[in-house]
Amino acid sequence: MIAFLQALGLTAYCSLIASIFWRGPQWFGNVPNFLGPFLMLIIFTTSALICGLIVFSYPVKLYLKTKKPDQSIKLVLLTAAWQIVFSLLIMLGIFLRK
Repeated sequence: MIAFLQALGLTAYCSLIASIFWRGPQWFGNVPNFLGPFLMLIIFTTSALICGLIVFSYPVKLYLKTKKPDQSIKLVLLTAAWQIVFSLLIMLGIFLRK
């Protein structure tokens, strides 16, 4: 259940970032100077950090508490599996919509 919720949270966060990219020109206007690529890199690195925290914070906490890596590794793999399922469902939804 935790892996499902982590993958769901990751999907929701990616949806938020995608909506910023989608609506960015309307919200911020065209930024044809240094600030556009700079903001893109800042958002990219911050997103990598947040995604890493969503996926790995609880497994690390679990490992530090139990000192058993099996449960932590299983949780990360299940989160990855759920993320793949969500990705496939989104792609299937896009394909069926066309």
